[in-house]
Amino acid sequence: MSAEIYKRVRANPRFSELEGKRSRFAYLLTAIVMLTYYGMMMLVAFAPEVLRTPISEGSMLTIGVPIGATIIIGSWLLTGWFVNRSNGEFDQLNNEIIREASK
Repeated sequence: MSAEIYKRVRANPRFSELEGKRSRFAYLLTAIVMLTYYGMMMLVAFAPEVLRTPISEGSMLTIGVPIGATIIIGSWLLTGWFVNRSNGEFDQLNNEIIREASK
């Protein structure tokens, strides 16, 4: 990309829109993942008895296992959401900005 096209891309108001949308979305997903992981670590540190609780009477499986699995699967789903939105909305906006700057 030439320096002139780069300047036109940066000057385009839609570039600021793309940058803002992408950043806010990334920060939101980061906050969700961090809160769930650190929430789990806080439970481990300060209330381990909650995680030791059996799922049912006489069960060897504790409530901590499905909670941990949910956090991991939830992180995968959030990653998929980010990739889906990036490949759709963000790429479309990016292509439009580049097309406008190339004129």
